[in-house]
Amino acid sequence: MDFLAKVNENIESNKTEMISSLSTLLSIPSVAGDAAGAMPFGENVDKAYEAVLSIGREAGFNIYDADRYGGHIELPARSDGNGEIVGVLGHLDVVPEGENWDFAPYGGEIIDDCICGRGAVDDKGPVVAVLFAMKALKMAGYEPKRSIRLILGLDEETNWEGMDYYIDNVDALPDYGFTPDADFPAIHGEKGILVFDLARRFTVSGEKGLQLSSIKGGSVPNAVADSARAVIRNTENSDYSTIKEMVADFREEKGCTINCRGTGRSLEITAKGVGAHGANPQRGLNAITLLMEFLGRLNFASEETNDFIGFYNNCIGYDIHGERIGCCLEDEPSGKLIWNVGKIQLDRKSVELTVNIRYPVTSGEDEVYSGIMEVVDKYNIGIVKNAHQMPVYIAKDNPLITTLMDIYRKHTGDNDSKPVVIGGGTYARAMDNIVAFGGHFPGEPELEHQKNELISIDNMMKLATIYAEALYRLAEM
Repeated sequence: MDFLAKVNENIESNKTEMISSLSTLLSIPSVAGDAAGAMPFGENVDKAYEAVLSIGREAGFNIYDADRYGGHIELPARSDGNGEIVGVLGHLDVVPEGENWDFAPYGGEIIDDCICGRGAVDDKGPVVAVLFAMKALKMAGYEPKRSIRLILGLDEETNWEGMDYYIDNVDALPDYGFTPDADFPAIHGEKGILVFDLARRFTVSGEKGLQLSSIKGGSVPNAVADSARAVIRNTENSDYSTIKEMVADFREEKGCTINCRGTGRSLEITAKGVGAHGANPQRGLNAITLLMEFLGRLNFASEETNDFIGFYNNCIGYDIHGERIGCCLEDEPSGKLIWNVGKIQLDRKSVELTVNIRYPVTSGEDEVYSGIMEVVDKYNIGIVKNAHQMPVYIAKDNPLITTLMDIYRKHTGDNDSKPVVIGGGTYARAMDNIVAFGGHFPGEPELEHQKNELISIDNMMKLATIYAEALYRLAEM
């Protein structure tokens, strides 16, 4: 029996423990939050972190903790190793669960041979698969030429402060490796990411008539908003029967979910969309856009209100490439820019519209903003810059890419897929010579950042097998 066959036997023997470990991990609602004592990202994130470290300790790996900001689990190199490190960068925090799940988002249930819960795909499932791949290698007596480190990030979905802290405090960084937090096959580039607010102040005046009191929609910039809510009030007449009829007509015309109900002397209008990752807004339906389209059919007493709604519908609307707002950039490696409206917060005094952009690898921040400014200046709207992640790009013929592609093809039989550039933002941006590699397989449902997230047990086993060979070959390369 060859060595990798023995490793695969070990993966199979640990199947029950791997499933149980992931189920337990999914039961922890590890949305990064405010610090709690010595826990920088809150109690639940720390609990998830400790659960994974405990598995590593019990398996006999070396453990490094960077003051609860993150850490790593290491299979050290043999005594004649070359001093280099293969790194796998994963994360244990998750995005908020959202609404309308068919099962408990933090139940960790096994349903129809799938392990169910927020984080199953992004990124707890792949992290557990890597850890059990490492365990299988260790059980087979493997002593690598290069140390293998599973690096655990704790706020990847928010600010990356934990990874920054880890980088500043660890003894050495990986020489190369991957993050199991995207798609197969190998990802050789990631678009640049911008997060910013489009902001405008309103003049508070005493116009009588129909008023837009508030809008609130979305929860995070990097997801398609799956719900949005507006409250309107008519200061002259509390009979909203005509608007209620318009809501019903809009619902029938669009085949969408939009409803209204009276609340005191006001009318609440709610729209439901379809959530999706902000890198792939075409897979969702933005509830903010639905709501704004309907509001555009009303005539508010404030011209500033009408002006902003008109701006949204005329310059943004359902566009996902920034076509009408002046930033539809494109290149050969990565295709078109991706535009996603993630959040809106509006009241009588101001509005903030949070936008998440993924721009082509050959473009730059200034090129994006200059195009947008030409449009928003006409509407007295400003840009508040929040975050920027530079694009990453590694040539397709780089040995790291060719090795990972060879492993992927061997285990899937997919000889047609090529290395790709994605719009997602992974920890590949955190360190040099890191690329994204799985854990989502082509043709599988895209459940990251959506309701009913789950991973099949078959895919977990396949991931562990692929990652075990990837670690072995990269460590000996």
